[in-house]
Amino acid sequence: MAQFEIKDGTAIIPEGVKVIEDKAFQGCTSLKSITIPESVKEIGRRAFEGCTSLENITIPEGVTEIGSCAFEGCTSLENITIPEGVTEIGGYAFEGCTSLESIIIPESVKNIGIGAFRYCTSLESITIPESVTEIGNDVFKGCKSLKSIIIPNSVTEIGGYAFYGCTSLKSIIIPDSVTEIGEDAFNGCTSLESITIPESVTEIGDWAFANCESLTSIIIPEGVTSIGERAFSYCTNLISISIPKSVNSIGNSLLGSCDNLKKVFWKCSVQPRSYGGSVTYTANNDYASGKWFKVYPMLGNMFEVDGVTYIPTSMSERTCDVVDYDYYRIATSVNVGATVTYKNVEFTKIIL
Repeated sequence: MAQFEIKDGTAIIPEGVKVIEDKAFQGCTSLKSITIPESVKEIGRRAFEGCTSLENITIPEGVTEIGSCAFEGCTSLENITIPEGVTEIGGYAFEGCTSLESIIIPESVKNIGIGAFRYCTSLESITIPESVTEIGNDVFKGCKSLKSIIIPNSVTEIGGYAFYGCTSLKSIIIPDSVTEIGEDAFNGCTSLESITIPESVTEIGDWAFANCESLTSIIIPEGVTSIGERAFSYCTNLISISIPKSVNSIGNSLLGSCDNLKKVFWKCSVQPRSYGGSVTYTANNDYASGKWFKVYPMLGNMFEVDGVTYIPTSMSERTCDVVDYDYYRIATSVNVGATVTYKNVEFTKIIL
């Protein structure tokens, strides 16, 4: 601190300084602005952490690294431009910068650390450059004002909790380069209305899209092999979902508390362990027959194929009763084959 002059809320770092050391201005709550000279190459860990009055800062072209927690808790910082030349943004570098509305990340950045922009609650939009290959854990967690984001084709993985609680995010396009969507990646994105999952994705983590209350339908592409526990639970307005044949692993309560779910297009051979509420047994409408059948409450006790309404009586044998239109009298009994066609799409199995 002895090498820096602070006067009237402004810090002047002299030319020739190459590194702003760790914790150099940590907790300087009266610091409002700072001029960093062209000679600086590195901003150390926690260098400006807790500078709650810092409103603006210019980072020169010569800087290549912004250390972890460097600007954490700078609650008055409204915008910042990261210059071309920076290759790494450290973990939690801008966490809790609650006034930060916009940020420009240059093409030189290759790595964005864990939680780098976590709880930047005023951040509305951000563009990630093609140089970035991974959106790490917690990077945009709790950015409740984030409305749009462009994920480039270079990104291969969306980490756990990456967009957790981004309650203003309405839509997102995941590029064909992504192979993995981490646990809780979009959990709590309550405004998310649509999402496109590319065929490149092979794994969807636990709770990945849980609590996405505005999501009404989703198609999981062929190529996904694993869907984690409660991946779509508490999506209370989800009406339909398609599970592809490629899936060979499904976690518990995949669709737990999806109370408006009407159609599950289940192409894969994996039996669901639970839809999230208890599987109940209900007497069918022909009480005299003494038959009972399994009912999954979220899906209803009937489904329709090619205009014919069925009541399932045996999941293992796929035996169903065909019902007439008043739903009170069983018309006949049939066995649903190994494949059925529904709206011109062939499914290997329908699970209800």
